[in-house]
Amino acid sequence: MARRAADGDASESTLSALETVVDDLASAYPRTAPAELVGHVQRHLTYVEALLDARMTLAERRRLIVIGGWLSLLAATCDIDLHHRPAATARLRTAAALADQAGHTEILAWCLETEAWQALTDGDHRRALDLAQAAQRVAPRTGSAFIQATAQEGRAWARLGAGAETRDALARVERLVTPLAMPDRPEHHYRYDPAKSDAYTATTLAWVGDPAAEPYARGVLARLESDGPPRPRRAASARLDLALALIASDRPEEAAHTALEAVTSGRLVPSNYWRAAEIITAVEYVPAAGELREAFRDLCASSRLQDHGAAGPG
Repeated sequence: MARRAADGDASESTLSALETVVDDLASAYPRTAPAELVGHVQRHLTYVEALLDARMTLAERRRLIVIGGWLSLLAATCDIDLHHRPAATARLRTAAALADQAGHTEILAWCLETEAWQALTDGDHRRALDLAQAAQRVAPRTGSAFIQATAQEGRAWARLGAGAETRDALARVERLVTPLAMPDRPEHHYRYDPAKSDAYTATTLAWVGDPAAEPYARGVLARLESDGPPRPRRAASARLDLALALIASDRPEEAAHTALEAVTSGRLVPSNYWRAAEIITAVEYVPAAGELREAFRDLCASSRLQDHGAAGPG
């Protein structure tokens, strides 16, 4: 790929290879540390940039721009995971600009949905709601971005404490997901896996304090640990969902132990730390809270050291 980029080769085989790489990298997202994945994504973005100066047809150029849009979006997602906000913002703008240039509304909708997720992790719930609804207006109705944005809307409503609106969004997601078949690559970040809806339901119901979140969370965790390829990052996140659900069911001691498994798994990314912090606050009066708080403090310290090392001197 590097040689072809250096030679200015934008042939069919090169474009097809890059499209395959996009799918491979998006499928690696659930099981790869974001600091590692973003390096692979950036390397291929460099290839795409080099190829933009090659001679090609309009159709070939559009394919290359679409590839660049997906890669920029995935890089932005990794940056959000790592709390590298300026880089994430710049890459989201690049992805949106490329999507607009190519007339690719699915990528544009994913950009808005990703911004909604970032706003949610920042605690800006009203902005998250506005962005999720904007993504739905842009997204093709048959694409994965429309479903994901609807689920994100439900999470934003839940954080705003709007129970009726939350359940309405969950019902819409269920109607969208029910007729879907399992995709060939369910781990692909931009292809909606119907099983994801249960995970989002667990999180969303837990946030509105509904005890019904618990069976959803247990079912999601059981599937992640028994079916298909390993997805340890999703499993760690599912443990946080279960801990929240256990808090909603007034079982704080079990919630603390479940959250401790997530915190010590080595698979939580910085964009999930705020969720762990909320659980710690909710269970601070139980005996297991001290161990959980200490483990979380170690996790945050380790993350800061890794981030400083990745930045390098100067």
